[in-house]
Amino acid sequence: MNSLVEREFPVLHATQALRGHLMDALTDGDLTYRLPGANPSLGELCYEIGEVEYSYIQSFKTFKLDFNFRPDSDGVGNSVDKLKAWYKALDADLDAVLTGLSDDAIQNQRIERGHDFSPPVGVQFHTYREALLIFYAKADVYLRALGKRLDGPWTWWIG
Repeated sequence: MNSLVEREFPVLHATQALRGHLMDALTDGDLTYRLPGANPSLGELCYEIGEVEYSYIQSFKTFKLDFNFRPDSDGVGNSVDKLKAWYKALDADLDAVLTGLSDDAIQNQRIERGHDFSPPVGVQFHTYREALLIFYAKADVYLRALGKRLDGPWTWWIG
């Protein structure tokens, strides 16, 4: 087990668990909701965070971040059950790739993100967690517009 796994997996898994709380509160019909203006549907927003996670997983494998990958959606953003299954598979892939990194890679390898920004693996990891929190803040706006409020961990982390 590497130092990143030892130090960071508990908070990573707690952060990811918020997605489960969100999914448990949603229906397939909720996923079609759009805020006014040029906003994505809630389902598109939920699908997008999956794409983001996939890109981060690849960055820990290749040490280069590329957000241009667009997986075949197969209607994932239209189904709470499909989103749950996809997130579960992505989370398992993320755990596997992070667990497979050596402490040397964690300490010395940098991730090429473009624009002369190449953070170390640990910073890249924290940036992914921040992406999750940003997603949750966006999702919370949709929840409020739908008249839904989550309590427990959601309130403790997001407000």
